[in-house]
Amino acid sequence: MTELSRIGVTGLAVMGANLARNIARHGVPVAVHNRTAARTKEFMEAYADEGTFTASESVEDFVASLERPRRIIVMVKAGAPVDGVIEELAPLLDEGDIIIDAGNSHFPDTNRRTKDLAARGLRFMGVGVSGGEEGALNGPSIMPGGDPAAYAEVEEILTSIAAVVDGTPCCVHVGPDGAGHYVKMVHNGIEYADIQLIAEAYDLLTHVASLDAPAIGKIFEEWNTGDLESFLIEITGIVLGKTDERTGRPLVDVIVDQAEQKGTGRWTAIDALDLGVPLTGITEAVFARTLSALRDERKAASTTLAGPNPSNEANRPDLVDDIRQALYASKVVAYAQGFAQMRAASEANGWNLDLGAMATIWRGGCIIRAQFLNRITEAYAEHGNIENLLMVPYFTEAVANAQDAWRRVVVTATEQGVAIPAFASSLSYYDAYRRERGPANLIQGLRDFFGAHTYRRIDAEGAFHTRWSQDGTEVRTDG
Repeated sequence: MTELSRIGVTGLAVMGANLARNIARHGVPVAVHNRTAARTKEFMEAYADEGTFTASESVEDFVASLERPRRIIVMVKAGAPVDGVIEELAPLLDEGDIIIDAGNSHFPDTNRRTKDLAARGLRFMGVGVSGGEEGALNGPSIMPGGDPAAYAEVEEILTSIAAVVDGTPCCVHVGPDGAGHYVKMVHNGIEYADIQLIAEAYDLLTHVASLDAPAIGKIFEEWNTGDLESFLIEITGIVLGKTDERTGRPLVDVIVDQAEQKGTGRWTAIDALDLGVPLTGITEAVFARTLSALRDERKAASTTLAGPNPSNEANRPDLVDDIRQALYASKVVAYAQGFAQMRAASEANGWNLDLGAMATIWRGGCIIRAQFLNRITEAYAEHGNIENLLMVPYFTEAVANAQDAWRRVVVTATEQGVAIPAFASSLSYYDAYRRERGPANLIQGLRDFFGAHTYRRIDAEGAFHTRWSQDGTEVRTDG
């Protein structure tokens, strides 16, 4: 009789195939299945010698090839396809079996599926996996959410295949229900901001500093040896240094300037609005991608709308280092906002997220892995439940040291007509957050005038309304 597999993977596109290979390489027998049998056959022809695989053409045979409790990883496109696979699997499973959605599902869907499957006696886990194709194969950052008892059934497998930093696997149980997919969503939102900030730095180095792509690539290589050291900074240098074989030009110069998106950044921004968290950097990054998609409109506007006359005086000797400092300060803000959002979501949903652990597991395997995350891990270890990372002494000092350069970059970009939505919004957030009193008092006065929405006073308790269109007197409305 054929040995039963410890875990199964259904969905053998690149991510699913690489995850199955990673598991098998760690000595775990893996059952594999795909909706189209041809892909399963191709997988076995290419990778059967990498470990112990059991391939099945039918869902029934796939389920039958697994030991109990059955553990099944679903690696298909988020949304309806996940529901479709679950509906195929569920009738074939027994009480206590575990379905693991390791795709980029929206966390409300994960909450719903957890509840629905629990009513059918099945356990469901939403697991965030970051690192792309390479990470899935060689060690991703893994963010498992769901029932802790279900996680205990797969912990050994997941921690064995995760990236490892300083002897610690980049995998930890995040929390119940959709907590794992939520944290992965915020990870992707921070990734949006990080990439947009890098793109804005590249734009400034191109159109203000007048440098070509290879020269900018060298700058990013240098930046990758300091505080900015990260996967994204590293690959930016590689991408900028790539020569196009067809034209002999830098490849980046022949790529169309329209950025696509899968939706996780948009989900992050929408959820921040629902929570009341000012997520300015990530939201601006989402809008920047949306604006980039308006290529035909931008082409027409470029010949119609007026802008400033570029000045060579902007390309001063310290410009490159100013951009580096502005990039770092803006990056601090992006992470501060993302972690503040996770803190708010944890409180709203009763997840009890360990944010220091999230920083720890993001240090390796994932797209936003960076030296910078060591600082965040240390901050939570030392200060515990932090309201905002900007208030941690290390980051307070880092941003204070960078702020003059940051402001010069924003001014220069504005004078030169170079759009920097993420740089500028990050600086505005910083300036608004550090002010004891802002202009929202006027907003409340206006709201009270046209809608009788009331306001609070600095010298008295309670809510008040002024009879603006009557006798102008003030009345208390809550007592």
